Amino acid sequence: MGNDHQGASDPFVRVRGARVHNLAAVDVDVPRDALTVFTGVSGSGKSSLAFGTLYAEAQRRYFESVAPYARRLIQQVGAPKVEEITGLPPAVALQQRRGTPGSRSSVGTVTTLSNLLRMLFSRAGTYPPGTTGRLDSDAFSPNTAIGACPECHGLGAVHRVTESSLVPDPSLSIREHAIAAWPGAWQGKNLRDVLDALGYDIDRPWRELPQEDRDWILFSDEQPVVTVHPVREAGRIQRPYEGRFMSARRYVMRAFSESKSAATRRRVMRHLESAVCPVCGGKRLRPEALAVTFAGYDIAELARMPLSDLAEVLRKAAGAAATDPEDARAGSGEATVSLAGDLVARIGVLVRLGLGYLGMDRAAPTLSPGELQRLRLATQLRSGLFGVVYVLDEPSAGLHPADTEPLLEVLDRLRAEGNTLFVVEHDMDVVRRADWVVDVGPGAGEYGGRVLYSGPVRGLAEVAGSATREYLFGAGAAAEEPGPREPRTPVGWLRLRGVNRHNLRDLDVDVPWGVFTAVTGVSGSGKSTLVSQVLAEVVEARLHPDGEAASEEEVAGAEDGDDAWQPEAAGPDAAGPSVREVDGAGTADRLVRVDQRPIGRTPRSNLATYTGLFDAVRRVFAATDEARARGYTPGRFSFNVASGRCETCQGEGFVAVELLFLPGTYAPCPTCHGARYNPETLDVTYRGRNIAQVLDMPVDTAAGFFADVPAAARSLGTLRDVGLGYLRLGQPATELSGGEAQRIKLATELQRIRRGHTLYLLDEPTTGLHPADTDLLMRQLHGLVDAGNSVVVVEHDMRVVAGADWVLDLGPGAGENGGRVVASGPPAAITRTPSSRTAPYLAKQLGRP
Repeated sequence: MGNDHQGASDPFVRVRGARVHNLAAVDVDVPRDALTVFTGVSGSGKSSLAFGTLYAEAQRRYFESVAPYARRLIQQVGAPKVEEITGLPPAVALQQRRGTPGSRSSVGTVTTLSNLLRMLFSRAGTYPPGTTGRLDSDAFSPNTAIGACPECHGLGAVHRVTESSLVPDPSLSIREHAIAAWPGAWQGKNLRDVLDALGYDIDRPWRELPQEDRDWILFSDEQPVVTVHPVREAGRIQRPYEGRFMSARRYVMRAFSESKSAATRRRVMRHLESAVCPVCGGKRLRPEALAVTFAGYDIAELARMPLSDLAEVLRKAAGAAATDPEDARAGSGEATVSLAGDLVARIGVLVRLGLGYLGMDRAAPTLSPGELQRLRLATQLRSGLFGVVYVLDEPSAGLHPADTEPLLEVLDRLRAEGNTLFVVEHDMDVVRRADWVVDVGPGAGEYGGRVLYSGPVRGLAEVAGSATREYLFGAGAAAEEPGPREPRTPVGWLRLRGVNRHNLRDLDVDVPWGVFTAVTGVSGSGKSTLVSQVLAEVVEARLHPDGEAASEEEVAGAEDGDDAWQPEAAGPDAAGPSVREVDGAGTADRLVRVDQRPIGRTPRSNLATYTGLFDAVRRVFAATDEARARGYTPGRFSFNVASGRCETCQGEGFVAVELLFLPGTYAPCPTCHGARYNPETLDVTYRGRNIAQVLDMPVDTAAGFFADVPAAARSLGTLRDVGLGYLRLGQPATELSGGEAQRIKLATELQRIRRGHTLYLLDEPTTGLHPADTDLLMRQLHGLVDAGNSVVVVEHDMRVVAGADWVLDLGPGAGENGGRVVASGPPAAITRTPSSRTAPYLAKQLGRP
């Protein structure tokens, strides 16, 4: 792999013969102590070079330096395929996380600020008189058994049922489904029949039943078993059976806590009333922890403060402790100065990145992708390292142009402190700020993998084959802009009045039907809350008032179980939106939410299984002469079926590798070497390829291979239409970016035969996309509008916003300073709004002064 024999005298990191993924024996020299941006279309190989080669080699060298145990792990994890790398310092990788944070995750846990604040309370907090010992820091965490409030288990809210929530219409009888919370179909009929057998009157209006009977039916914990004699139905003989009773409350609470069905959970939630926990008052902690204060506040009160306000409280307390001799004698002054000072410094990075409006207890699932990205970035940047390589994965992803400025200042400071920055990036404004650019391409997958240019940014203007050049230097101005030039006219309006959710406070907003709408605003202004939560839930409630129907995202790709969408556990933020008035929601016949959540959580989930393409492929293999002769069915060619899969890895192709003190990873299976199948299954070929070889094909190659198989060709065609021709059919979900997952979901939707008027909701669909790929995606989305549908996107890319028909600009700031409609109208109208943070960037895109 080469040693750094040239030492520090050589100012370059030199890579020779890199063959990771699609890299074609790449040679490239990249300067140290500089900001280098790696560009190229999605799938070109830039991440393979930055992360798969440079960072992977730095990690390998670290492992080799520490212990024999680590060297054994290297053999399992694998080293990058590269002949030599010289001049490579230690590296820190800041990749985008594939998954989404859990419901108990918060700003404090993501940034590790919570750990410091708990330690501050444990060591320097003011305890009530008579307290004999200090509490451990875990006692101040709602996520531990010793810290969580025993009533709400650390959630801050309790869920309960009432007679009115279980029986919304008391004029109905039990037979007429008065107990709306009970399940439908046979289960509900069984419970009604059991009640009848127990002697209750199921034909009398609910309100006329004795209160004692009503309470027992709804709230009893008893589960008597009785013999039920069903009423005979025409043509069917129904035999007596033993039926067990379950009260409405018991059914709802059990379904809510145990059901794996998202639709069932959503349905029973309609019969739950959520309230602030009466014991902890929503603070989530035990009374003894809440009795400890710092600077006059308990820990929950400090965690709720905006970070900028919290830093001021801590700064004053640290200053007072440093000069108070009594604190010094007690030993708490030193702890206060040290811990509070560290907290203030860490919070300062977040404030500089524009996140001072967030509270430490803000639930992570309620954050926008841009907010999460900056939180994780700030956490790493506070480490104070120097002389290292930071490998950053699209740090501007999810950021409004106004938020990108402070990010660039942080990167400039890192570079000034003696660090090297390798940044994979699609934002042309970030590229222009770089010292050096490495452009990879020219295309994606097997059509990429070459370094087209490596040098100062201005030199890329001379590289004719670069897709980046067109967008970086304005040569692409003649290229097709996304979307129509003349805005479409709305066919109607969805009018929401009095919206209250997170920082949306009594908001009135009108969303047009039949057009392409872009929702803009700085990160944290309320865009995702409005679109992904409120708007989605309002339309979903109108389409499925009984809560029974699953949304498109829940049913897509459910073959493997792992692909199916599951909701977050309910907490205080899980209740439905508070909307005083809704008008015009009936225009939509369907709702499709296309988000960036992973299509699966393990290597078992992949592009082929999610889109349904794999069904067609397996049928093709099962129809071959060899498969018929052996009696193989389509199931044999599924890596989830024991008969056909490799038993060592259970069909995953990978085995999990646990690393001591480091995050776990996956390594190729030592038996099948990633093929997933056993040798007998691999004996069967179709047109000279076995099933593993087909799964290893890029979509572009497979499109030709299966051109005469209609079911496969349709799926492959839509994947190419959204710019995913470079992905392999069996590409594990764990290797996909959020943007790739979102486009796979969109392709899955596009291959369906569309009907009626569909509302498509997308949250930052261009994240992770090169401008050339963005153009491709926008053509598909605008095509959906041309077909008579509505598209609403949360977006920061001003090229996309400029091509929209209508813009809703939220703000003017973030958090409490946002949540209002600053401007609404066609793109040109937004540029004339002085209070809009978006206006100057949109005006620049539209070529207006």
